[in-house]
Amino acid sequence: QVQLVESGGGLVQAGGSLRLSCAASGSIFVIHDMGWYRQAPGKQRELVAAITNRGTPTYADSMKGRFTISRDNAKNTVYLQMNSLEPEDTAVYLCNAVVQGSLLSRSRDYWGQGTQVTVSS
Repeated sequence: QVQLVESGGGLVQAGGSLRLSCAASGSIFVIHDMGWYRQAPGKQRELVAAITNRGTPTYADSMKGRFTISRDNAKNTVYLQMNSLEPEDTAVYLCNAVVQGSLLSRSRDYWGQGTQVTVSS
């Protein structure tokens, strides 16, 4: 089993910044893609950003230029630096990781429990 623990959420004013972290632990042979999703009340879960094991990022269009995803493979941790936050960014942010538990096992998707980000106007 693998556990993902997010941290760094909170309340911030519009225009402010937050940095989210997500640390993976447990039975890990290799972590492939890691990413951040968000879900606002009454809305579907959407991709915020993802990053490959080699560090290649992908962003949702509305986050480009404002958010930066990075990872530290030695720490099994992914980060999301969020700048110029807007009230529309208010949501629960969830960490995702595609983890291979051993050399011969298949990769599986794991999710964190989420961290609340609230942006006030």
